Amino acid sequence: MSPKADRGLIAALGLTLASTVIWGVAHVRAGRHVAGALLFSVFALLVAFAVIVRVGVRRPDWEQIAVHPDWLFAILIALLVLALVWITVVIRSYQVVSPARLDVLPRAAGVLAVTLLCTAVCTPFVYAAVRTYSLREMLTSISHTSGTSRAEGPWNGRPRVNILLIGSDAAAGRDGTRTDSVTLASIGTRTGDTVLLGLPRNLEHVPLPTGPARERFPDGFTGDGPQTPGLLNEIFQYAEDHPELVPGMPDKQRGPNLLSRTVSGIIAQPVDYYIVIDMFGFADLVDAMGGVKLQITQAIPYGLQGGVLQPGYRTLSGKDALWYGRSRTGSDDYARMARQKCLLRAVAMQADPIKILTKFDALVSAAKRTISTDIPTGRFPELVRLAGKVREGARISSLSFVPPLIYTGDPNYTLIRALAAKAIGDVQRTVTPERSTSASPAAAASPSEGPSAAAVPGPASVSSLQPGGGTPRDMPLDMTCPS
Repeated sequence: MSPKADRGLIAALGLTLASTVIWGVAHVRAGRHVAGALLFSVFALLVAFAVIVRVGVRRPDWEQIAVHPDWLFAILIALLVLALVWITVVIRSYQVVSPARLDVLPRAAGVLAVTLLCTAVCTPFVYAAVRTYSLREMLTSISHTSGTSRAEGPWNGRPRVNILLIGSDAAAGRDGTRTDSVTLASIGTRTGDTVLLGLPRNLEHVPLPTGPARERFPDGFTGDGPQTPGLLNEIFQYAEDHPELVPGMPDKQRGPNLLSRTVSGIIAQPVDYYIVIDMFGFADLVDAMGGVKLQITQAIPYGLQGGVLQPGYRTLSGKDALWYGRSRTGSDDYARMARQKCLLRAVAMQADPIKILTKFDALVSAAKRTISTDIPTGRFPELVRLAGKVREGARISSLSFVPPLIYTGDPNYTLIRALAAKAIGDVQRTVTPERSTSASPAAAASPSEGPSAAAVPGPASVSSLQPGGGTPRDMPLDMTCPS
């Protein structure tokens, strides 16, 4: 190749590189001013749009966009189209400025250089598109329902939304699934103020909803043989094993559907949606959010290897958080329920969607095998917005229907319903100044700023009520969970 051709190839590649950074440079240099001006104008508009989006879209808006499948699909298409257009600009820029006559080797060198340049251009777009697709696929896989009516407002305009949180314990070697954690979260859609109503797993004689289930167990759920003595935590798997009790409902939805309707009848409150969380996969989710901070007030032994969660203000890994919520060694079901509520509260207060996305692959993998819900995908942005309100200082209180308040062997369901109504009513009437003293994110900043008691809530907080009767008039709600 002659020195002149050599300089021509180098110049062409330089102009191509310049046009990769600022569209239109090569076209203008080649005398194609109209095309160059048009490319530059389009590029300037894209840059201006990117700046406006970066400055104008707030973080909460990004969080909501990140969980909306339709927006994610639009972003996915936009990324692929932009990558294709950019590659076309690079190739065409080289074509208009490359020397007319080149030998085979210089021509091959030029093609290789442009190919590498196109690869550099499209790699970040393809990477972002793959991540966007994975996130969208994860969201659609955990929900059984897609979309919402365009005529519906946030949460259908309701002042509260009730979400049943079901912790399933499908351990290896165990036959079926046991729902050892059943908690109704009643959340104020305007303030985020939340009441966690915990039902013990060993609740007996549970009244089932009207229909085939009630016809089979007219006097309350009594199970089916010695393997199912008739406890609340058996209803989920019983429905999965007996499709006739939930006609028309597919596998893996019969259990949560019947359990949701059962809980609604127990506490006389509507259950709008459910979220099923596999407790072992929950550990991976905690790891994906970088751990969860909790104050442990007394040693919690766990496992067969003699493990112990030591007292103190600690950041628990997923494994430690799992044992914090599951261990019954040296305690009982009711202490475990109380810890589970504290754990849920801590996760709700500390979950940071942006931080979680930094561990994207682990999050997607864990969520797909851990979470199942009937919340429509179109409501995910509303759920993220609601979670933001909870993190920003909402009041989170809790009440467990455990002894001595409720005798689980022969529950007073009339009292349970009255207590649930009182608990939700009290939070609805709470004024804003009071909220800031119970669940402020600042309280989690250090042990000295957290609650001084920091003890797990227990039956003592409601011990003034009698198991067989009494009045919910003066019922206090627990506010002492560490965060």
